[in-house]
Amino acid sequence: MNDVAELTVHVAAHAAALDLDAAEYRELTGRIRHDGTGPGSWVHEWSRLAETRETHGDLLGAAACYGFARFPFVDGPARRDALGNCVRATDRWRRTVAPEAGRIDRVVLDILGARVAAWTTGLAGGHGPGGQRAAAEPSAAARNRPLLIVSGGIVSIKEQWAPLLLLASSLGLAAVVTEMPGVGENTLRYTPDSWQMFPAILEALDGAADVSRTFALALSFSGHMALRWAAEDPRLRGIITVGAPVRALFTDRAWQHGLPPATVATLAHLTGTDPLALPDLLPGWALSDRQLAAVAVPVRYVASTRDEIIPPVDPALLRRTLPDLAVLEHDDVHGAPGHAVATREWMIRALVDLRDATPR
Repeated sequence: MNDVAELTVHVAAHAAALDLDAAEYRELTGRIRHDGTGPGSWVHEWSRLAETRETHGDLLGAAACYGFARFPFVDGPARRDALGNCVRATDRWRRTVAPEAGRIDRVVLDILGARVAAWTTGLAGGHGPGGQRAAAEPSAAARNRPLLIVSGGIVSIKEQWAPLLLLASSLGLAAVVTEMPGVGENTLRYTPDSWQMFPAILEALDGAADVSRTFALALSFSGHMALRWAAEDPRLRGIITVGAPVRALFTDRAWQHGLPPATVATLAHLTGTDPLALPDLLPGWALSDRQLAAVAVPVRYVASTRDEIIPPVDPALLRRTLPDLAVLEHDDVHGAPGHAVATREWMIRALVDLRDATPR
């Protein structure tokens, strides 16, 4: 079980996104007394708020609350149900609200022997279960759209980022919003080779967009995967990330000793190992000098000076090694939750600049 006080700290910064004022948030969290099941539990109280939001027609708000109910990862039936309800509420949203701004589809791709679900927009012809293209003949215009891949960190499910599909559509991009291995509906195991998920997605979607012009909005640990991917695949034309680990997080045992318990527990869950064994396992993820030297694409990185997860030497390493790096630095904790608006605006500008600077 998780420490509910720690969970409360982790999600507090996101309460504003749910239109929860401080008093309402305190009232909600004040009802949470344990991390079991039933009234007073983390899952129950967040799910009850989600049900209220859904009843009132706030489908994205409901999905967010269900997402918090399954936070930080599925560890039993209650959180599994919360995840299912989060997916369902997002599916209702994309069917009833999103069509006004652009079609959003759900696809399930067969990737590296596992099941990777995603929300998509702008793909030519659509995709069905397993990633097969639908029978409709894809248009040339759709096939020529650059592709944006969006993926969050180790506790961030794809439904959190689904609204970014509307932004991608407005920018003339095809887009896929998915999850890291082991997160949400992604049945892959998180390993040092997990970066291969990204090029495998491109292979599955080849012909549905111009995958030779792909951009990654890859946050936190997904950003690490994208950096590793960029060293191997010229189809990736740019990376935008927030708080991505590079090397020291995976190798510095003293730093690992101070990681938040929820982070340690989640990494152990995703990798299928005992938390005590993580220090011996994690060095396999560290990016080498050779791999970083091979990252030639533009990288746009949001760093936090008080990041409790990413050691400051990791973004400093990128500053020394990458040829095209821009860093937005905030005086904040991991993910810069206190600077969400400024970060979002900066990342949108970065995405537009990368799109415009990338030749066909």
